[in-house]
Amino acid sequence: MPGAPQRFPVAIFLFAFFGWAFDFYDLVLLGFLKDAVARDLHLSRAAESWLLGAGLGASGIGGLVAGALADRVGKRAVLSATVGVYSLGSLICGLAPSGTVFFAGRIVQGIGVGGEWAIGHGMLAEAVPPGVRGRAAAALQSGEPVGVALAALVGYLVLPRVGWRAVLIGSSVTALLAVAARASVHLPRARASARPYLQEVRQAFRTPGLPRRFLAAWLLGVFKLGTYWSCYTWLPSFLSTGMHQSVGRSLTWMVTAQVGQLGGMLTFGVVSDRLGRRPAFAAYSVLTAAAVGALALAWQPLLGRPALFWVVMLGLGVGSGCTAGFGALLAELYPTEVRGAAMGATYNLARSAQLLAPVVVAAAVARAGLGGGLAVPCVLALATAGWVWVLPETRGIPLPEMGRMDPAGVSLKR
Repeated sequence: MPGAPQRFPVAIFLFAFFGWAFDFYDLVLLGFLKDAVARDLHLSRAAESWLLGAGLGASGIGGLVAGALADRVGKRAVLSATVGVYSLGSLICGLAPSGTVFFAGRIVQGIGVGGEWAIGHGMLAEAVPPGVRGRAAAALQSGEPVGVALAALVGYLVLPRVGWRAVLIGSSVTALLAVAARASVHLPRARASARPYLQEVRQAFRTPGLPRRFLAAWLLGVFKLGTYWSCYTWLPSFLSTGMHQSVGRSLTWMVTAQVGQLGGMLTFGVVSDRLGRRPAFAAYSVLTAAAVGALALAWQPLLGRPALFWVVMLGLGVGSGCTAGFGALLAELYPTEVRGAAMGATYNLARSAQLLAPVVVAAAVARAGLGGGLAVPCVLALATAGWVWVLPETRGIPLPEMGRMDPAGVSLKR
């Protein structure tokens, strides 16, 4: 009915939310298991760092392949397949007899995780009104801190009782989501375009301004995701080993950061819909830099004042909430015909660049101690706050389509 308000796509949101939460849980779980895995599989510290980066690196491959397939054969089938792939990766890791097999399982996990993000966000962005697109994307991305909090609970409370193999094998049951997706009649199955995919890509990158915005968006992703992964991948070790915190206190700090991130994501959607994508990204990234900088320069005095340390961890979480902006921002940058592939390529190639993040942090810690390691995400957060202004402001625009973009690559008003 013309003029009727558009209903919120609850089924699409819930499936994408739980798929994202569980795939992020699978990806970050190793941060809590890595010491036990390294001990049992006789891995060096260097090998441990590469294990952490393997899933991130492989996610770029998953994003490219799954995004392209979703545009070609339909989102529902490919989304359910990606959930099955990352669950398979968890199972391989849980059964791994050696570090080599475990590494292979992490690559399989990363491929599945990389594919799931772009498809879920693309589906949701296309199904909600422009005025609430930022809030919808932020609510979907909030599955990320839910996944990390779940990983923290499992890592601190379940792991000591059942061991890392049982934890990883149990994590593989998220494949049941794939079965639910295949059975659902609510998830879209239509293809974005019937033309050959390479022809569509060539046309997209002949659109004036589009290659430049792809590069700019990719670098924004490198900076922001680098901030996140260079901090959170090592945070459990920083707290328990570097700062000599008990299991109970480490768990409390980690959950505090994730509660803050959940709040940051939900508020980010409101701020970005009202003030714009660029001001929101910049403000939240500066908050992240301030919190990480405080930890890097004054973590010992802060530990003597638990209430202040709690505030810093909460601020770190809230600032990290700007990752919630990528779903709406990338959907608004790319035309419908190649949106799945372009979103997947941008976000997951940026995430695959994080293959080096654990290695860089390990080198910084070896050279300058705990403060040196925390300086890495601090610098990257400041880079995010500055670089976002290179991109166009896309708040509230219609989603672009081929032939409906001006010479600057901005969607034309309808």
